[in-house]
Parts: sequence; C-alpha cells; structure tokens
Amino acid sequence: MKAENNNKDISTWSQIKDQVYGEKGTERRDNLEREAESFKIGLLLKKARESRHMTQEELGQIIDKKRTYISRVENDGSNITLSTLFDIVKKGLGGKVSISIDV
Repeated sequence: MKAENNNKDISTWSQIKDQVYGEKGTERRDNLEREAESFKIGLLLKKARESRHMTQEELGQIIDKKRTYISRVENDGSNITLSTLFDIVKKGLGGKVSISIDV
C-alpha cells in the first residue's frame, strides 16, 4: 500500500504565521515580526562578541555598560538605541553597522 502525499496539509511558514498571528499589517503580526527582528539583532551581537573571544563583562567595560545590560541586549535586542548599537559594534567589537530598510 502506497502512502499518498497530500500537499494541502503542508503549510509554509508564511501560511502558519498568517493563520496563527494574522496577516501582515495586523497589530499581532507586526509585533511578532518586530520581536523576531529584535531577537536576530541580539543573536548577531552575541555571535560577533563570541567570535572576538570576549566576555559580556569585557564588552561592557569597553562601552561603559554593565554585563547585565549586554546580556539583556543579546537575549532581546528590542530596547537598544541606535547609539548603543553603534557603540557595541564599532567601539566594542571593531565592526561596522549596516542597516537596510525594505518598504
């Protein structure tokens, strides 16, 4: 007996987000997208710091922030200011910030 592949049961990630969080432009979906982007920023900063073999404490000392602040940013980059982002990346990690805007 051959199992049938029923494609209508397969959903894309976009379809799942539409079903669970609403379509793009709705408040709940926009919040999800914003939180996901903030999480990505935190992960990118953590990865960059770790690639420099730095501790959160060391990075914090360079940019005059506490280790707990660096931890919060890495775990949820949602409340970071652009000024602090530039300080962390340029001054703290010796990198370059690149921002793009899609409309």
